[in-house]
Amino acid sequence: MDETQGLEALSRVGTAFERAATAESAYERLVTLYEGEVARVAASIKGEGKGSGYYPYLAFFQRHNAADITARARYDILLEPGFYGTTITRPKLYDAYLRDQLSDLMATYRAPVYVGLSRRPIPLPYVVKSGEGLSVEMLQRHGAGFDLPDLHATDDDIANCVYKPESEAPRPLSLFSAERTDYSLARLHHYTGTSPEHFQKFILLTNYQRYVDGFRDFAAAQLGEEYTHFVAPGDTVYGKEGLISGEEPASLPQMPAYHLCRPDGHGITLVNIGVGPSNAKTITDHLAVLRPHCWLMVGHCAGLRRSQKLGDYVLAHGYVRDDNVLNDMLPAWVPVPPIAEVQVALQQATQEVTQLGPSEIKTRMRTGTVLTTDDRNWELRLRALFSQINMSRAIAVDMESATIAANGFRFRVPYGTLLCVSDRPLHGELKLPGMANTFYRTRISQHLMIGIETMRALRRNGVDHLHSRKLRGFDEPPFR
Repeated sequence: MDETQGLEALSRVGTAFERAATAESAYERLVTLYEGEVARVAASIKGEGKGSGYYPYLAFFQRHNAADITARARYDILLEPGFYGTTITRPKLYDAYLRDQLSDLMATYRAPVYVGLSRRPIPLPYVVKSGEGLSVEMLQRHGAGFDLPDLHATDDDIANCVYKPESEAPRPLSLFSAERTDYSLARLHHYTGTSPEHFQKFILLTNYQRYVDGFRDFAAAQLGEEYTHFVAPGDTVYGKEGLISGEEPASLPQMPAYHLCRPDGHGITLVNIGVGPSNAKTITDHLAVLRPHCWLMVGHCAGLRRSQKLGDYVLAHGYVRDDNVLNDMLPAWVPVPPIAEVQVALQQATQEVTQLGPSEIKTRMRTGTVLTTDDRNWELRLRALFSQINMSRAIAVDMESATIAANGFRFRVPYGTLLCVSDRPLHGELKLPGMANTFYRTRISQHLMIGIETMRALRRNGVDHLHSRKLRGFDEPPFR
């Protein structure tokens, strides 16, 4: 497909395309088009006009075969020449990401991009702001005359490596379409109680309220120049001097999120995901559209080795995926490799926080395989699991880590796991109230600080080093 044929193909997916010679001009046109289309829908809701609003469309033409490209692209060379395109939503939310990806793409291939309007309408629920309260009555009143979400056009086929574009249609430019992105942005607000704007690029995932309490205490002491504000559920914003705006809800959402924010968005978000692989998949399905630099699981596990003690750490370098929630999207035979940069940062942070020497740290932290199960009472079927545990050389059992790592692999988001041994059921140390209270008092704060220091180290080392090509296939969309 030459450029003329490509432009004809673009006419089938959108209208009003203009060439943009710089990343800045492309970004500004995306903003202008999106805000204009949203305003059109908003006016229609008020009865001041009629008509659908459409997502902007971003396209790029790759003229050369991969062998002809001399520049080293950050995220690998495109497989085939031709047009690549995607719909775009909320460009101001993705300001830094879009500018970065556009600049990299245009510099590598020395070519312009094309910005126009797609033929995909913006669904009404994704236009109404959260505070305006889109009611059932409103949907019933407007549903016949307005566009609603289309689940037939909202999927993860690109991320799952099963998408096959129609003949002569543009190949995908990004992992997520605009409608898929809007779907998750709405769900994030629902599940976490905070708006997508507050999420930071480094994300800690836990399943214990005590970690949340520790994170809040840490955040209160950190507010100043580096971290400008802290956000809790209900979009309650705190500054160095205390409450700035909002009021925390009387009851927490299902997976509350807390954000220690930097001006560049490279702060730390902590999400209490609750227990189980279903929750772990749900939240990471939605976090993925934010394109974070890393997500890290800091939770508890059952230690399986006699040499382990309560409070010891487990650094996962492999996973047995007995969670069963991603098998249809990422088959169990797909390996989920450790991310070297994350592993090194976790080990160094553990040494720094615990103040243990190289030889001592080996007695407190084991590196090995974690088995993630979907059965909280797995101990009651130990006879059936014993061979699997032994054969896999697993050193710990939990319910979330493999799911989080596998979804990181699936969505090209760097991931890691550092667990803390809270019981040893194979050796008679069950999680009983007295033992648990002692464990929590002595280990929670230290474990949380290791996670925080790991994120700080990854940021200092530079995010370009973090995004490993091992997460990318040989035929990938150009955008990270």
